[in-house]
Amino acid sequence: MKQIEVVAAIIVFDGQILCMQRGYAEQEYISYKFEFPGGKIEAGETKTEALRRELWEEMNLQVEITYEDFFMTVNHSYPDFDLTMHSYVCHVESKEFVCKEHIDFKWLYPEELNCVDWAAADYPIVEKLMVMSLC
Repeated sequence: MKQIEVVAAIIVFDGQILCMQRGYAEQEYISYKFEFPGGKIEAGETKTEALRRELWEEMNLQVEITYEDFFMTVNHSYPDFDLTMHSYVCHVESKEFVCKEHIDFKWLYPEELNCVDWAAADYPIVEKLMVMSLC
């Protein structure tokens, strides 16, 4: 089965977390689901470099990310591929960004995260966030 390695940002502002909604996808199991923004790691990139690039490409968002911002890694098997997702906490100074690739977004407090329909691979991150404080 195809193996994909990605990075994801847990973007935090004033105690709220940015939740991005995907648009239509050929795979029904990820269509219109919420996720943490990010994307694939390209050859020669570190995880933090890839995440900075993805956030700029998808959102015009510049964020400093270091190894110390690492949150957790999730391994998940979807019907068509296996996913390894490395997540990082990214504190931002405002809620401003450009929504280029997603159809919607919500800023939610950790205790509200289960109010949206997440992609399956993101659930372990959501569950951990709901019992922690990132403020």
